[in-house]
Amino acid sequence: MVRSEKKHRIIFIDLMRAIAVIQMVQGHTVDALLAPEFRSDQFVVYYVWNFLRGLTAPVFMFTAGTVFTYLFRLANEPFEFNPRVKKGFYRFILLVFIGYVLRYPTFTIVDFSDVTQDRLDIFFAVDVLQLIGFGILFLVILAYIAEKLKASDTIIFTITALVFFLATPFVSKVHWIEYFPQFIAGYFYDGTGSLFPLFPWAGYIVLGGVLGSYLAKNPLVFKTNKFSLNLAIFGAALVFVSEVSVYITAKYFGYTYETTSYTPDTIIFRVGVVLLLNSAISFISQKIESIPKIIVLVGRNTLLIYVAHLMILFGSAWNPGITLLFASSLNVTVTVIAAILMIIIMILMVHLLSRFKFRNKQLVT
Repeated sequence: MVRSEKKHRIIFIDLMRAIAVIQMVQGHTVDALLAPEFRSDQFVVYYVWNFLRGLTAPVFMFTAGTVFTYLFRLANEPFEFNPRVKKGFYRFILLVFIGYVLRYPTFTIVDFSDVTQDRLDIFFAVDVLQLIGFGILFLVILAYIAEKLKASDTIIFTITALVFFLATPFVSKVHWIEYFPQFIAGYFYDGTGSLFPLFPWAGYIVLGGVLGSYLAKNPLVFKTNKFSLNLAIFGAALVFVSEVSVYITAKYFGYTYETTSYTPDTIIFRVGVVLLLNSAISFISQKIESIPKIIVLVGRNTLLIYVAHLMILFGSAWNPGITLLFASSLNVTVTVIAAILMIIIMILMVHLLSRFKFRNKQLVT
């Protein structure tokens, strides 16, 4: 029997999904519209915003891995009979396809005669949708490997995540464009303009699978203080290790890491903060029996929100975006208002879509 019929809604995951997508929307909006003279760490508000924005992608990807694996493991079936396998492959194809469509270099579909190299570079760059698509594919493959080896999937997921993280400093220094075509090389490093190559970013998705599997195998554990405390301990330990690492390498070896997404201390720090945030939200959620439906809807429609707000901001081969007129040109007040309006539009969109689906269902029945 499929256990998904008896599943308990994990409120803190709904909250994490909603927080991640809203943070992503406002982050993209502010980054696209705020004028350069206001982008300085000397401004405390900007410094805090920029710090939090650096955590948006890890939180978003970790949560994506958690949700997919949680649902995958709730269907307590052998791999070949698990309905989530087919859904996983479908999701992989859909995300990668949409990822490339958003960056398609020409509105003529097949005529590339006027496409510049810059446009091709943008088209072949790996963004968050391709990354999450491959992350889900990895989770499905790793679940299959774990089942065939009769091993714990959490161990397999953890080892794989560590491989993505630990190999990053080495993989990111290789000029992959010398060995592969551009559209493949972009998956390994940022040298061709990719924003989210597999190393280290796929590691956050696979690591999220560890939490998703644990939650599925331990019903209601998320309602215990012990669960929140364990997340906090692991998270705090990782943050501490990252800070100590930076201190030791600077003081005793005279080496200072450049702060990028590809350095070991940054990766460890971000994983730690992600766990701390999950701990805080899970603790807050323990006594909550229900949340407003709109929060659940926002979390469920992350793909729609992602695509819609990007098309509004940056446009596509078939429509202009507002950055065509206002890119990096607005003051703080107007930018904040624009970000709030974008969030409201996204929330209103999923609300209206939900109402339409409900009414359509009533007509059919």
